Amino acid sequence: MSTNIYKTPVKGYLVTNSYLINSKFSIIHQWFMESAKKYAIDLKGFGNSQLPIYLPGDREDSREGKGREVDFVLFWDKDIRLAKFLEDSGYTLYNSSRAIALSDDKSLTHLALSKAGIPMPKTYIAPMTFDTIGYANLDFLEEVEALIGYPCVVKECFGSFGQQVYLARSQAELMAITLKIGSKPMLFQEFIESSMGRDVRLQVVGEEVIASMYRYSDNGDFRANITAGGKMKPYEPTKEQIDLALLCCKTLGLDFAGVDILFGRDGEPLVCEVNSNAHFKNIYDCTGVNAADVILEYILGKVKGAK
Repeated sequence: MSTNIYKTPVKGYLVTNSYLINSKFSIIHQWFMESAKKYAIDLKGFGNSQLPIYLPGDREDSREGKGREVDFVLFWDKDIRLAKFLEDSGYTLYNSSRAIALSDDKSLTHLALSKAGIPMPKTYIAPMTFDTIGYANLDFLEEVEALIGYPCVVKECFGSFGQQVYLARSQAELMAITLKIGSKPMLFQEFIESSMGRDVRLQVVGEEVIASMYRYSDNGDFRANITAGGKMKPYEPTKEQIDLALLCCKTLGLDFAGVDILFGRDGEPLVCEVNSNAHFKNIYDCTGVNAADVILEYILGKVKGAK
């Protein structure tokens, strides 16, 4: 582990969400601040509500010099509008607003990965509707049924920790789940039976997988998420899994991420999800690798390269 050797202190902002306040998230924020001290980085924390997006209308707005008071912004939030505003104001963000947007919306993730030829379960993205209308009919579910079959995994496009993921085993369940989700964006995926209740989380920083863990459920849940009751143990990923995780991050433009990989019928890796702000306490508890240290060391390298 290196320390900051620059003559002038490296300065940065850590942007988090002002309204997501609990111990699960605050410990990650604390680790970033502690890691910053290790590297002699002057890191200041802000909630997204402390950084208002102000657009001055038709008045001339010179932004020259804005964004130069710090060397980087560690954007640990999903406020895409704020991220874009900060970039337009001259700040360098890790991750970028585009990368976060592509990762946060599972449908956009799969569209981008599919274009790059990355192997995934068969996926059907629900047609868009409006909050005030909902789905006047569910005719499209006939096509979902024909293309995906049962069991069918139903996912809300925005969600974390496996809490917005459901399994439909019949037409009746598929219709009920779709109506329950309502007008929210959603997608339907092939159920990978060979990976039921198990997957691999690979933590990526830059062009390296820094840690990985095998997640599994022994309570019959089809999801492997730790928050959903899954368990974990250290895991040595294959070269194919590593290459796939790195390709996902390169495709989405991510500096760091957590990539979840399923086991195909013959053991081949299939990408399940990519998380731009992957919660890394569990992988730390499992492997002892502190992603906060590696992320800030990576950013320091980028700052040095820019200088």
